[in-house]
Amino acid sequence: MSEEAWSMPSNDAIVLSLVAPTPNGLKTVGHSFHPKFTYSIFGEAEEIFGYQNLQIQLRWHASDLRPNLSISYSKKFQAVGDTEPVDIEGALREFLPDSAFQKKSDWEKAMSNVPQDWTPPGKLIRTFTAPNGTFEVWKGNLADPAVAQLLNRVQILVPLFIEGGTKINTDEPDADRWTVFFLYQKKELTDSCCTNPYVFVGYCTVYRFFHFQPPSPPATPSETKLEEMDQVLRKGDFDLNLLPCRSRISQFLVIPPFQQRGIGTRLYSIIFQDYIQHPQTVEITVEDPNEAFDDLRDVADLHYLRRMPEFRALHLNTGIVLSKNGPAPNNIVDKTAYDAVRAKAKITPRQFARLVEMHLMSQLPETVRPGIGVEEDNARGKGKAKVKMPTPEDKHAYRLWRLLVKKRLYKHNKDALSELDVEDRVQKLDDTVSSVEFDYARLLVKAEDQAENFEEILPAQPADGFKEKDKAVTNGSPATNGTGKRKADEDRAVEMASKRARVEDADDE
Repeated sequence: MSEEAWSMPSNDAIVLSLVAPTPNGLKTVGHSFHPKFTYSIFGEAEEIFGYQNLQIQLRWHASDLRPNLSISYSKKFQAVGDTEPVDIEGALREFLPDSAFQKKSDWEKAMSNVPQDWTPPGKLIRTFTAPNGTFEVWKGNLADPAVAQLLNRVQILVPLFIEGGTKINTDEPDADRWTVFFLYQKKELTDSCCTNPYVFVGYCTVYRFFHFQPPSPPATPSETKLEEMDQVLRKGDFDLNLLPCRSRISQFLVIPPFQQRGIGTRLYSIIFQDYIQHPQTVEITVEDPNEAFDDLRDVADLHYLRRMPEFRALHLNTGIVLSKNGPAPNNIVDKTAYDAVRAKAKITPRQFARLVEMHLMSQLPETVRPGIGVEEDNARGKGKAKVKMPTPEDKHAYRLWRLLVKKRLYKHNKDALSELDVEDRVQKLDDTVSSVEFDYARLLVKAEDQAENFEEILPAQPADGFKEKDKAVTNGSPATNGTGKRKADEDRAVEMASKRARVEDADDE
C-alpha cells in the first residue's frame, strides 16, 4: 500500500465542536467545524501520516470550555525503520491543557457538574441583542486564575484559525498586562436543553504597552520633585496601571458557527469603546490584522467617528488655489482640527488618515465621487443613476482629495517610489489612488449595509453619518473583486511592506 493511502490532510481530520449535556445525552451546539490552518502543529504540508479513516475530535463544553480530545482510526501503520506514524497526541499536547487528555467518561462527568448559575470569569461589561439571540461580553485580567484557565482551554483555536497566530504564555510575569474579553451567547434554559445558559462565541486579547510621553516643551524637574518621585518608587506602591499606554488588540476570534452575522463587528466596537473610556490609553492599535479584520475595523471605526461632531466638521479646504506643477499644499484639511480629533479618537495615524480620506470621499459631489461600478450598483437594486456633468468646483474638490491621498501614499512609500523616475512615480501614484478609490467605495457600501449593527452598540450621539449623499454612485472605477484591494494595490503596488500593524512599527501604523 502506498504512503499516500496512509496520509490524510490534517485540516480534514480534525473536527471541532461545542457540546452541552442534556437529559438525553451530549448535544452539539451550533455545528461542527474544521480548522483553517494546522501547519504549526503538523508541519507545512498539513498532512498526518500513519492512519486510515482518521478522525481527531476536539470538543469543548459550551460554557466553561473544558476540552476533550478523542482520536479514532481503522488502521495504524506499522513503523518501518525511521518511517512511523505521526504522534498525534504528542503534537497536540503543546497546544492543549492536560485536562483535554482525560478519559471521556471523566470529562462528561465534569461537564455535568458545572452549575446552572455558572458565569464566565471577569466582569460583565455589555449585553446586546442580535437576530440570533442575546450576547454578553465579559472582561477579565489574565492575572486572574479563572480567566487564565478559560483562555488556556481555548487557545489552540489561535493557530487553527489565525494565520501566524501563537498562544499566550499565561505564566509570564507580565500577565497582568493582558486583558481578555470573552463573548458568550446566553440562551433560555428549557427542560430538554443545556444545563447552563452560556455558549462560547469568541474572545479577544488586548496587551498594554507602556507609552512614554515627554512633556512639550520638555521640563527639567526640580530637585524636590525628583526626591518625591524617588520616594514613591522606593516604597514600591506606585501603580503602573496609571501610566499612559498603547492598548494593542492581539488575538480576535469568533468561531465559525457564529461568523457572518455581524457579531464580530459588535464585539470590536464594544472593546474599542471600552478603551476610549480608559484614561491611560493613548492609542488603540491592532497586531497583524488579516483582510477580513481590516474591513471589520474600518467599518466600525468609521461608524464611531461619524458620530463625533468634530470628525464630521473636517472638510476639504476648497479655497486653496492649486498650481499646475507646484507642491501639494499642507492645509488641504485643517491640521489642528485633524490632530485634535485623532487624539480624542485614540486611533493610530495611518488608520485615522485612511478613515478621514474615506469619509471626505463620501462627501464629494456625486459628479466626481468614485463608486463601486454599474454592475454591483444594479445588484443592489438602484439601477443606473443619471449622472450630471461635473462643474469646475466639483473637479477642484476631487483634485484636492486625490492630492490628500497621494501625499499619504508618497510619505508611506517614499523609499520605494524614490527608486522610480518622475514619470513612473506619477503613474504609480495615480494607479494606486484609483485602487484606493474603489476600496473606499466598497467599504462605504459595506458600512451603509451594516449601519443597523451599530445602533445598539455605539453611544447615543447626534449622528448624520450615513445620509443619502454618502452612498457610493456609479461614476468611478469599474466593478472588480474588492477582496484585499487595500493590501494588493495600496502597498504592494509600490513594492513595500504590508499595512499590518506589528509591535515594532505600532507608532507608524
